[in-house]
Amino acid sequence: MRSVGDEDDLTAKANIRNAALRLFAERGHDAVTMREIAGAAGVSQALLAHHFGSKEGLRAAVDDYAGRAFDALFAMDEQEVAGAMTGDGWASVAEMFAQAFPPGSPLPAYLRRLLLTNDPAGSALFGRWFIQTRQLLETMDGLGATRPAEDPAVRAAFLLVNDLAVLLLRNHVAAAIGVDPLTPEGMSRWAKEVTAVYSQGAFVSEEGQS
Repeated sequence: MRSVGDEDDLTAKANIRNAALRLFAERGHDAVTMREIAGAAGVSQALLAHHFGSKEGLRAAVDDYAGRAFDALFAMDEQEVAGAMTGDGWASVAEMFAQAFPPGSPLPAYLRRLLLTNDPAGSALFGRWFIQTRQLLETMDGLGATRPAEDPAVRAAFLLVNDLAVLLLRNHVAAAIGVDPLTPEGMSRWAKEVTAVYSQGAFVSEEGQS
């Protein structure tokens, strides 16, 4: 699988998009100028205008690229997800995440900025992923891999937020547990505990039941 965050497409247009992605992730769209993007990409402002027309056109291209990259992570086959949640399939999931977000990838930081600033693009992404998560849970219910929820909407939102937290708080989680949670080692540790919580529960009731 090719990394969604790789930059091996060395065309001038992709190079400009990647430079803009990094600057937008670091400082936000409004704080970055076309001149700065051109300098980071090593091209002229005229070439930026040629490929994207304007800063808004470039931002739209970055949003589309980032959206498609993250969509790929939410498009796993339901059978694969069910196997991961009930068996040893987390190895393939860990590999997917590790390839998608190599060290230094600006995509998690870009997503964090979109989601936490009430950006319309971030709202659209979250809404789309919520629908996909709910559909995935319905399919897994049909496969017998999950217990039907009393409130399917809340459950879908809860699981989605938990998954996004690993991406958005990656550096903080790494500092806390001593390993990057998106590396194979980190994902293995993370997934093992998450699966235990999801499948067995984390708390004991007064009757001694989890």
